[in-house]
Amino acid sequence: MATLRQRLLSLPFYVLPHHLISGCMFRIARIRWTPFKNFAIAVYTRLHAVDMSEAVVEDRYAYEHLNAFFTRALKPQCRPLDAGADWVCPVDGAVSQAGAIEQGRIFQAKGRDYSLLELLGGDDSLAAPFHNGRFATLYLSPKDYHRIHMPCDATLRQMSYIPGRLFSVAEHTVSAIPRLFARNERCVCTFETDRGPMVMVLVGAINVSAIETVWHGPVTADNGGISRFGYPGDEIRLSRGDEMGRFNLGSTVIVIAGGGVEWQDGIQAGRAVRMGQGLTR
Repeated sequence: MATLRQRLLSLPFYVLPHHLISGCMFRIARIRWTPFKNFAIAVYTRLHAVDMSEAVVEDRYAYEHLNAFFTRALKPQCRPLDAGADWVCPVDGAVSQAGAIEQGRIFQAKGRDYSLLELLGGDDSLAAPFHNGRFATLYLSPKDYHRIHMPCDATLRQMSYIPGRLFSVAEHTVSAIPRLFARNERCVCTFETDRGPMVMVLVGAINVSAIETVWHGPVTADNGGISRFGYPGDEIRLSRGDEMGRFNLGSTVIVIAGGGVEWQDGIQAGRAVRMGQGLTR
């Protein structure tokens, strides 16, 4: 269970105006006035160890605004794809949790889990193939690369935007706030692969008010409820390593696979991961 310190640090998130704060951050991160954006980038890079030698554009002040800096592209040679793995890690970050989905429940932290069905927006037909499958929850910190890539060759079948809260996804809140990932705003992307269906859940968090996919652009609700988009044909097919989306600042990606998929031994809680490293055996 969460420690007393973790509970106390998490309490303010129950009352903070998540969407107002995130909306303000959205606008601030897109200010193009050179003195402001250069100052913001300078402060950010002092607070977080960002390796600019990996970026296509190495000059941190060459970016048009703070968000462009957050979502900078990396040199392809910096993230080679593991030739020995069918699926590769889609992001830079750390493994929050990974393992088996047991009777439709996903492990969040010690003493806490949440429903796969709730995470996927209450869609029984979508959740059914993964009832006893596997999951990997991958956390992107503010210093990390913020683009999301495909673990494998896949065809997009469905996308859902599920509105919700924007709790922080830092370790103390994940440990203390029940069902956090199933309560936060998220984008659920369902793919067909050679190893069965796969779902990638892009989870928003406070300050992360913009989730984008390459085929849709920014993903938001049209009516305040769940928005679903179907892709019955093969027009959106992405290859292993292709960019599929991005976050403003950092957040979390949850990869969900069927029971026939096994993660590599290095995919376990607390381990750092990089985009392109092997995910499956």
